[in-house]
Amino acid sequence: MAKIVVFGFDLTEASQVRRIRSLRKLGHDVSSLTFRRGNMNADFQPEWNNTDLGYAPNESYGKRIAALLRAIPRMAGAREQIAAADLIIARNFDLLFLAHLARRRFGVGDTPLVYECLDIHGLFTRTDQIGRAMRYLERKLLARTQLLVVSSPGFVENYFRPTQGYTGPVSIVENKLWFDGQKPARPMHPSRVVGDGPLVLGWVGSIRCAPSLKILAETAKRMGTDLQIKIHGNIHRHALPEFDKTIGDLPNVEVFGPYSYPGDLAQIYSSCDLVWAQDLWQRGANSDWLLPNRIYEASWFGCPSVAVADTQTGKHVVDGEMGLTIPEATSDALVQLLHGLEPEQTQAMAAALLAKDARRFELHAEDLTTALNPVLPFKSKVA
Repeated sequence: MAKIVVFGFDLTEASQVRRIRSLRKLGHDVSSLTFRRGNMNADFQPEWNNTDLGYAPNESYGKRIAALLRAIPRMAGAREQIAAADLIIARNFDLLFLAHLARRRFGVGDTPLVYECLDIHGLFTRTDQIGRAMRYLERKLLARTQLLVVSSPGFVENYFRPTQGYTGPVSIVENKLWFDGQKPARPMHPSRVVGDGPLVLGWVGSIRCAPSLKILAETAKRMGTDLQIKIHGNIHRHALPEFDKTIGDLPNVEVFGPYSYPGDLAQIYSSCDLVWAQDLWQRGANSDWLLPNRIYEASWFGCPSVAVADTQTGKHVVDGEMGLTIPEATSDALVQLLHGLEPEQTQAMAAALLAKDARRFELHAEDLTTALNPVLPFKSKVA
């Protein structure tokens, strides 16, 4: 069993909770230093030792830098845990900066540091002086990092190797489903009845992508009663200030808001024929390289995904036979795809997904063990 300290961006965010619980399930003694962003699960209280780094806003990076500076003195509350740690994991660049500072401040510079990069922020792909400065800072910290963990090979192939010149060890841990306790029953057959109402397209997860909102709204308007769009998840209104106005006059678009993970997933995906899986927020960069959690969620519950063909998501959907792709990110392409679908086709795709081994879409203890083996001083053991 190792003593692990995790620097996290949002204590209450579902993927953050999953990662810490998964490490604990492996038998490790885990503590954390985390911000709160107020996106979801506001009343959540961790069952592990956590040092609160304060509130970090979603909006501008400038405000996040101010939050980072305010967090520095708060790290003293975790001095003992950091000093005793066998491994430190920093989830995203902001936290990598804090973790590196903590190692120096508390005299544990030889403790292995893992940089878990969840996405490539737009600041790092800018071509101006700000972008160059951010990449320089990241390269400096990467040189002091013992392991890079990413959720998609696209991040390594398109950014870390060619742009940052990183040649160190890399582990890939895809954003697959992690079940903390008892696993829900997986459907044996598609839940939707053939020809039962209009085609239903879901948009599930963190709702923050303006291009996706535009495409889906245009598609809903053009298809009318032939299509129903269901939106499940937290609406990031700082990124989508026109959200209510965009969908306000569309009777075939329903918004359900935040949901419980993973408890509500079965009901959400069983009510959809397809799910919109493509992130377009940072087209040409991060959005083209990532692999979103929703493609694994949807596949586990037998709901085919729709993605854009020339992205990492689209390629993964095609290679894994997880759904369909459109040739370009436009409402024209999406309308053409949806109009050409027969109910029997979506049923057949759903049945094919449910016939696949569920483990293909799940994150298991051995996956994390393998990923962290290069830096873990002790073997993991499932509790």
